[in-house]
Amino acid sequence: MVDEVTTSDGLRLAVREHGDPSNPTVVAVHGYPDDRHVWDDVVADLAMDHHVVTYDVRGAGESDAPRRRDAYRVDRLAADLAAVIDAVSPGAPVHLLAHDWGSVQSWHLVTDPDFRDRLLSYTSISGPCLDHIGRWFRTASARDRRRQARKSWYISFFRLPVVPVLAWRSGILGAVLARRERIAPPSTRTAVNGLELYRANIGDRVRSPQRRVTSVPTQVLAPRGDAYVGPSLARSAETFAETLWVREVTGTHWLPRTRPDVVARAVRDISSYVGGGPAPARSRKVVVVTGAGSGIGRETAKAFAARGAFVVGADIDLAAASATAASTQGAAYEVDVADADAVAAFAKTVASEHGVPDVVVNNAGIGMAGPFTATTEEEWRRIVDVNLWGVVHGCRAFAPLMRQRGEGGSIVNVASAAAFLPHRSMSAYATTKAAVLALSQSLRAELADDDIGVTALCPGFVHTAITTSARFAGQDPATEQLSRDAATQAYRRRNYTPDRVAKKLVRAVEKDLALAPVTAEAHVGLLLSRLAPGVVRAVARRG
Repeated sequence: MVDEVTTSDGLRLAVREHGDPSNPTVVAVHGYPDDRHVWDDVVADLAMDHHVVTYDVRGAGESDAPRRRDAYRVDRLAADLAAVIDAVSPGAPVHLLAHDWGSVQSWHLVTDPDFRDRLLSYTSISGPCLDHIGRWFRTASARDRRRQARKSWYISFFRLPVVPVLAWRSGILGAVLARRERIAPPSTRTAVNGLELYRANIGDRVRSPQRRVTSVPTQVLAPRGDAYVGPSLARSAETFAETLWVREVTGTHWLPRTRPDVVARAVRDISSYVGGGPAPARSRKVVVVTGAGSGIGRETAKAFAARGAFVVGADIDLAAASATAASTQGAAYEVDVADADAVAAFAKTVASEHGVPDVVVNNAGIGMAGPFTATTEEEWRRIVDVNLWGVVHGCRAFAPLMRQRGEGGSIVNVASAAAFLPHRSMSAYATTKAAVLALSQSLRAELADDDIGVTALCPGFVHTAITTSARFAGQDPATEQLSRDAATQAYRRRNYTPDRVAKKLVRAVEKDLALAPVTAEAHVGLLLSRLAPGVVRAVARRG
């Protein structure tokens, strides 16, 4: 086991190895103002099936600090990394994992063609190559440049003489960082020494960038909550790697601390890919739609498929779901959403065979009308089981998978304008849809930190097949059929088609809307329910 490495200029670097050395080796490089302990939680996970090596870069942690500023130049840092790799894995190439300034120096090594055979893969977090930054500033939009400049305010501050040193030594800067990022304050020695990274490297390399390209399979993890590296800059690497995936993930700049599970899983993904497995990031979204056999569900499946998504359709009628799948080149499953075990098994199958979905549309539902006093307990149970429990089961099955994946997503629960427009003959149906609306609003708040948006979609009168199978409580079969025919005719005259709803649904996902009324009557009804609830109640009494 290696516990230290001596650099070419005589500095001692503290090195730690974790896990079985016979497993694939991952070398992890920390950023500023961290030391190797930023990887502790990632190591605890990843060392179960990988040999993980961490070390303190020059000037940080237990490693020696050079006296000269030019000793912190990125080429010297990259040479240190190469020395560590040669020491801990002399006979085999390694996977490289890096964060912040660790990524900056790692890019320098990854884009060195003479070192290509020593690297299996590269996972970069919040640290673009200095040369890439220079080129990006020449090609990015003015808006993106302004946004990044605001995020990068600290660079000019760290290059000032004396002031940042005093800020670190006083404890003020460490306290601000700890409070803002919810991490432990860094070592003062490490923070002060690391200021030389900005003073020695920011300048010439950014003003006169070289074109540095790598053939090493590379993935960039771009935390959505990163306060320092914007998404445009994170994606700048797309033209500098022959094989690259940019994965937007849930978390902050200090992803190794805040979401170590996401980091460990990403490394496993690219490690598996190098070994012949699937690519670490999908080329298109996966969308799950329940009730996909007809109506809004079928048109929603088509709308997402038209945008390049792979759609997994579920329906209690497998033949109908299969017809939808044939038109979308997706997959079809027979699922009764009222059955919790069936939905849970469906979610596991989808995750295993197609991946954790990016979007889940809980659309399956049934219609029911009639007076409360005429609605039987069995009818109540059935509509609650499908319209409410079906949504609950879908959220319970898929939300944990999406949260664990850590890449955000969207859940759309199809409610109805009946959720806020009471009617004397719609008590059962309206109750279930109002419950779906309330569930969606609460769940949206709960999943916000995971970047999972939850939308309650509220259509109005939409011409679908739901009217042909709706129950009319208290009526004999012949009268019930007449009621169905009358409802179908009324909805046909309204002629608001499911494909128009599907377009609004996709837009709601793209804009991450909390509540999405669809038809004109839904918009007007929502407004009246808020501004003139008495009018809504009066209309409900008239029926």
